[in-house]
Amino acid sequence: MKLLVTGGAGYIGSVVAHQLVAAGHQVEIIDDLSTGYATNLPSAATFHQLSVHRVAEVLTPDAGFDGVLHFAASIEVAESVTNPEKYWHNNIEGSLALLRAIRAARVPRLIFSSTGSMYTGDGHTAFDETAEVRPRNPYAATKATVDQLIAGECGASSTLGATSLRYFNAAGAVLTSDGIHLGERHDPESHLIPILLQAASGQRPEFTLYGTDYPTRDGTCIRDYIHVTDLATAHLLALDATRPGRHDIYNLGNGEGFTNREVLDTVRAVTGSDFPVRTADRRRGDPAVCIASSDKARRELAWKPEHTNLATIVSDAWQFHSRQHR
Repeated sequence: MKLLVTGGAGYIGSVVAHQLVAAGHQVEIIDDLSTGYATNLPSAATFHQLSVHRVAEVLTPDAGFDGVLHFAASIEVAESVTNPEKYWHNNIEGSLALLRAIRAARVPRLIFSSTGSMYTGDGHTAFDETAEVRPRNPYAATKATVDQLIAGECGASSTLGATSLRYFNAAGAVLTSDGIHLGERHDPESHLIPILLQAASGQRPEFTLYGTDYPTRDGTCIRDYIHVTDLATAHLLALDATRPGRHDIYNLGNGEGFTNREVLDTVRAVTGSDFPVRTADRRRGDPAVCIASSDKARRELAWKPEHTNLATIVSDAWQFHSRQHR
């Protein structure tokens, strides 16, 4: 298939783009490189350095695209709270520009990078796709809004089939067959494992552990970490499963959570670094447990995560981090 990947120079988008190329697809990528990296791009893909707002310049009616995988978005939760307009512009208006181009070009498939952070619950039960959607920040609100836009587009179209994949915590790194190392590198960094790796490598003076009195097995929060390779594989499976007029939603996670202290201990074991740790009070709004039920994806997409061991996830991320900071 001829496929367009928006945001294909970013962390997850680039891993998916490499998998698509390896599977024999013809891949074109749009990315403005504001947060992505040109070094992440597959050499066999055609690259357009453009904002997603200008996607119609590439996704034309005569371009012959068979599908779009949409990753282009701003993703920092804290920034979305202080600068929500940026998130309305990039995530919602950018997605609207894409949907207009898809409609004009009669593209039959769309896979959307969504988020499990839009759910709310009792803080203990794993989230399935029927869980209540109640976004707690502008970032999650934009993803929920785009899911609704896509559902409406599929309902109005006899040609478009779409799938929203709601991730939990993507982690780990990949060394591609052509020697490109793909992993997390955000500025500023807000994700637990890379923050811990920064502490382990001396880039941070210490690590702060927020909340040690949660009703969990060791008093710290439990979160679901999914290896980026497994996440990418789900996109290829979803691409084959889309059907005209349907909008399907799947949660993607390990289904098995790890506590913050377990992640901390694993990072120390993998890196051999006994860095300083400071404990602090709970952060407002942090639930005790946030894990995914991925039964629907396993059942309907035949998807099964293969890299579920926490030490493997951390080790892969550490190899990438060490290479970046030699």
